[in-house]
Amino acid sequence: MGSTDTAGDDFWEHVRAAYPEQLPLLNLNNAAVSPPPLVVEQATIDAYRLVSRNPDVNMWQKLDPALPDVKAQLAQLIDCEPDEIALNRNSTEGLCTAIFGIPMSAGDQVVVSAWDYPSVLAAWRQRQEREGIEVVTADFDLMDSDDDVVAAYTAALTSRTRVLQLTHMYHWTGRVVPAERLCRLARENGTLTVVDGAQIFAQQPVSFREIGCDYYVTSLHKWMGAPVGNGMLVVRRDRIDDTWPLLAPFDPPPLRVDKFDHWNLGTYNSALQAGIAPAARLHREIGVQRIHQRLRELTRYWVDLARDIPGFQLHTPLDAENLGAVTLFSIDHLDNRAVERELRGAHQVHTKYREVRHLRGLRVSPHIYMRKDELDRFVAALSEVVQKEYSARGLS
Repeated sequence: MGSTDTAGDDFWEHVRAAYPEQLPLLNLNNAAVSPPPLVVEQATIDAYRLVSRNPDVNMWQKLDPALPDVKAQLAQLIDCEPDEIALNRNSTEGLCTAIFGIPMSAGDQVVVSAWDYPSVLAAWRQRQEREGIEVVTADFDLMDSDDDVVAAYTAALTSRTRVLQLTHMYHWTGRVVPAERLCRLARENGTLTVVDGAQIFAQQPVSFREIGCDYYVTSLHKWMGAPVGNGMLVVRRDRIDDTWPLLAPFDPPPLRVDKFDHWNLGTYNSALQAGIAPAARLHREIGVQRIHQRLRELTRYWVDLARDIPGFQLHTPLDAENLGAVTLFSIDHLDNRAVERELRGAHQVHTKYREVRHLRGLRVSPHIYMRKDELDRFVAALSEVVQKEYSARGLS
C-alpha cells in the first residue's frame, strides 16, 4: 500500500524522538492512555518540584495563573471560546458533570446507545433509578451505515426526549458516528446533546461549533499526550447557567464555566496541568490533519498485512475517511483473550481484549510515534500465534 502522507520518514523519526521509548512492550493500546511527549514529561516533573518547595504558594499563585492561557490554547484546537472550557481529570468526570448536571424531571427521556461507554450508561441509569427519568436505547450495529445510525436515533426520539447522549468515536472499535447530523436532529427535536469525544479529539480535527452540541467531553491524556489525569469539558455558553456542577464550589457558585473546573475538588495536583500547554503546542506544530492522515495510514498498513491471516475478521469500517488509529479484530475459532495473552507473553506485544454485546476481539491503536516496522513485528507475531493454535486444532 502506497503512502498518502506528505511527511516523509525523516519527519516521523523526528516525531518519534519526541516521545519516550515504550519498553518492554510494543504499545498498541494508546487508546487507553498515550505516553506524554518528553517535553510534557519534563514540564510536569519541573512543576511538581516547584510545588514541593512551597506548595501553598507555588500551586495557587505560580501554576494556576497559567490556566487561562491553557484554556485559550485548547479553545483553538477544539473551536470554541475559552470561557466555555472547564478543566478536569478525565472524560468520565466531564461526562458525569453533564449527565448529573442537566435539569430533568421524572418521565423525561434520554436516548443512549448500547455501545456507549459503560460508566456513561451507568450514570444515566442511576438517574433513572433515583429520579424516574427514562433511558431509551437506539438500536444499531457498529458496522451499519451512517444513514442507518441516524435512522436508529430518529426512531428513538419522542416528545419526551430531553437529552441525546452520543459517542463520537467508540472506544470498542474506533467507529465514528455522524455527530453533526445527529446534533442537528436533536436541535430540531428540542433535545440537548452530550457528546463523548474521549477517543477522537486530537486524533482528528474536531470543531465544537460545527458539531453543534451542548456539551463536548474529552480526555487530554489520550491522543494529545497531556499528563495522565487531564480532561476537558466544553459547555455551550447558554447552557452554563442552567447546568449544576458535579462538585459544590467553595465560593458561591459563579454563573460561568469556572463552577465545573477541577479546583472544586479541593486540593488537587496543580503540577499535572503544567503539562497541558506543551502538549498542545507540540500537537499544533505537527498539525491535526497530518496526525489524522498518519494514524489512518498506519491502521490501513497493518490491516492490509494481516488480511491473509487465517480467521482474521475486522470489526471497524476500513474505508471511511474518518478512520483513525482505533480498530477491533478477532480470530475465528480462537479464544481471543488467549491470543492477547500469547502476544504479550511470548512476543512482548500489548493489545487490548474488548468484549461488548456480540463483539469479542483485540483492539489495536498505534500512535504517531510508531514505525511501520513495529507494525510488521506485530502482524508477524499475530500470524505465528494463529498458525500455532490453528495447527494444534487441525484448522486451516
